Amino acid sequence: MAVDPEIAKSVEAMSASTKSASTRSTRTASAKTRIWSVVPAAGIGSRMGLETPKQYAKLNDKTIIEHTLSRLFKHPLIEGVVVAISQQDSWWQTLSLSFDKPLFVVEGGKERFHSVLNGLIKLEGQISPDDWVLVHDAARPCVRLSDIDNLIGQLIDHPVGGILACAVCDTMKRSNNNNDIIETVERTNLWHALTPQMFRLGILKSALLNVLESGESVTDEACAVEFNNLVPQLVAGCRDNIKVTHYEDLSLAEYYLKKQAEGI
Repeated sequence: MAVDPEIAKSVEAMSASTKSASTRSTRTASAKTRIWSVVPAAGIGSRMGLETPKQYAKLNDKTIIEHTLSRLFKHPLIEGVVVAISQQDSWWQTLSLSFDKPLFVVEGGKERFHSVLNGLIKLEGQISPDDWVLVHDAARPCVRLSDIDNLIGQLIDHPVGGILACAVCDTMKRSNNNNDIIETVERTNLWHALTPQMFRLGILKSALLNVLESGESVTDEACAVEFNNLVPQLVAGCRDNIKVTHYEDLSLAEYYLKKQAEGI
């Protein structure tokens, strides 16, 4: 798939702006603060139109989830990862995974927040309520270590936590059920939510339990925290941190991984 030259320029510009932040922000993490990651991976990714869940689609020589886990385990401040998979998942056991940090597997739930909650419950025996959890989409294999550095650096002393995000740059339209445009939405202060989303274990678990008790449904961790009247912070991240959702996203993710490997 041909990649828009403007996207390529954007990737190069973002890389230059984030390289200097990497070392600086990593040093800001307190030696007493522990950081783990939870990866919800119980979805089936029906929009991809594949025979396997999208996290097991191949990117070059590895599956998407293998790329994603490799990124997380490479970060020096992430002590370990909990992956939530479907009870019917028959693909996970076929992967050849080898990391020098702990990797736990828990059963996923019907919705994303159920899977995350199961991951947090698993972590209760590993870390304290005040320690940090980075929840990251299994289908975001292109997240940059420098973005994770920046996220941790900006939020390590924050009372609530926050998320990686990128500002909306397109004109936004709202439609009715017939796809008729009914409104042009002012894009100032609108952001695309990305992952990782970083919250303290205790705050996030309490927020998700309250959502579960209320019968509401949330699409990301920040939404659950907002539901509990807390205010997460937005941390600007790179636009190449895409979520592989549609089939054509595979070619784009391959391109981004290639450029990142070249140091661009």
